[in-house]
Amino acid sequence: MFISHKEEDKLLLLQMQEDDDNLAFDTLYDKYWEQIYNAAYKRLKDADYAKDITQDIFLQLWLRRKELSIDNLVSYLHTSVRNNVFKWIEKEQKYTPIPEVLAQLGIAKDQADAEILRKEFLIKYERLINSLTPSQQEIFRMRYHEDLTTQQIADKLQISRKTVQNQLGKSMAQLRESLGPLYLVFLLQNF
Repeated sequence: MFISHKEEDKLLLLQMQEDDDNLAFDTLYDKYWEQIYNAAYKRLKDADYAKDITQDIFLQLWLRRKELSIDNLVSYLHTSVRNNVFKWIEKEQKYTPIPEVLAQLGIAKDQADAEILRKEFLIKYERLINSLTPSQQEIFRMRYHEDLTTQQIADKLQISRKTVQNQLGKSMAQLRESLGPLYLVFLLQNF
């Protein structure tokens, strides 16, 4: 009896869900890792980021195995690649380096309330930076004051790029929360 790839994948996914079967996961991983890596690399043209995205997709597949209901694994994996690539692009490129924001604030000085808002922003910004952990402060300043990439920071500090990204994510969440509406005002002024 012939079993299609799609049916074989469904059986392996079911084994993973019901038995926490590492062998089933390993089989799917071996079967699709290169294909998913190539899809990520094709979009990013960066081997390290493509590997990170591929690993993250398979990690999420394992961690969420009990809750996922996947009819077509190949489609699911390729959709995950696309979504993760979009997230990565958004994460890497959505932030304007802090010196640029501050320079743009200087341009806005001529507006009536701009100087008051600028001073308030700078005070809150400095308080926020000082409230971060020492490692978060260092990573944040390297990224947004020195405009280093996450990989450059990771290399310089001899830590993983993922750690740098996690620290930046926490710092940015705290920045958004702490500055609140004021943060949005300056973001809107810069577009």
